Amino acid sequence: MTDDTHASTSAHDDGDAQGSESLRTGGGDPVRAGGGTQTGSARADGGTRTGSARADGGTQTGSARADGVGTATGPAGDAELKRSVVQRWVDSTISDPEKAYRAMFYVATLFFLVTTLFPFYWMLVVAVTEGSNYALLPPTFTLAPFVEVFVQINFARYMFNSLFLATATTALVLLLASLAGYVFGRLRFPGRRPLMLLILAISYFPPAAFFLPLFQLFTGNVFPWFELYNTPGALILPFSSLFMPLSIFILTTFYGQIPDGLEDAARVEGTTRLGALFRVIVPLSAPGVATAGVLTFIAVYNEFFFSFLMTDGGAKDWAPIVGGLIQLQRAGQFEVTFSVMAAGSIVAVLPVTLLVVIAQEKIVSGLTSGALKE
Repeated sequence: MTDDTHASTSAHDDGDAQGSESLRTGGGDPVRAGGGTQTGSARADGGTRTGSARADGGTQTGSARADGVGTATGPAGDAELKRSVVQRWVDSTISDPEKAYRAMFYVATLFFLVTTLFPFYWMLVVAVTEGSNYALLPPTFTLAPFVEVFVQINFARYMFNSLFLATATTALVLLLASLAGYVFGRLRFPGRRPLMLLILAISYFPPAAFFLPLFQLFTGNVFPWFELYNTPGALILPFSSLFMPLSIFILTTFYGQIPDGLEDAARVEGTTRLGALFRVIVPLSAPGVATAGVLTFIAVYNEFFFSFLMTDGGAKDWAPIVGGLIQLQRAGQFEVTFSVMAAGSIVAVLPVTLLVVIAQEKIVSGLTSGALKE
């Protein structure tokens, strides 16, 4: 009996030794070492090993491949999950800056849509909605206010006045600015830069600074024979003086970029300086001329200060379209007809919108010309 027990114990010890040896050579019982535990299985041919290990007070669970690729979860993984969406977006943006550029573009686009286009949309909603039940989507639809604009007042004459004043001012500004731009851009003479700065300084003065002397002059208080109040001259002259410095600056830049050889070739053929200007320089500077003309036209068309104070506000007094919109405000009997005013504003914007759409390419090329040095 004692011999059988001793043999069984020896066999058990030999089995434990063989199991420990087999674990070291490839195969699979728990091992405790270094104050930690590790469970799992390993293949001698470099396969995969999964399990958990505790060492130095930490835990790590996961899977690893012999080729070095694997995943791990633990305190670091928990910290990754606990980070906010903003923190993860910032980290991804640092690694990929294009995300920041796209986000800035979307924010700027949304800001532009909300602050610029939404007022026009709301004005359209007010114009086509019957009554005063305004909503983001019009509950009703009518075009009657657009007809009432031309019925209640002589709105067509107001539009004609604005178009005439804007066209005449633009033509006068382009003519004088072309001459000045040629002088400042192509001729060299003492005092050229100070004189150019002096001209540009005029644009920094507010229109109100010129009103009192001009009003005294145009109403005949200075010269009894010189009275321009309620005439196109009372508006064209102030408009030209206010908007000409910008046109001179734009055309000076363009005219200065034209090669001298082109003008010299025209002069050799017998043309004068004026002929070379209008036959060679101006056609080659078409983007700049178009830019100066469109900007002047829009500024005059939308001008309010002198338009309101230099006329009595009637259509026959050469009041521009701003006066017509004010008359629409007073046209309603015992009420303010917001729908008619909104419709009038939309009609008033259409000519300028068409002009910008048609001349968009010239405006962009004119404003960006000279940005790159070639």
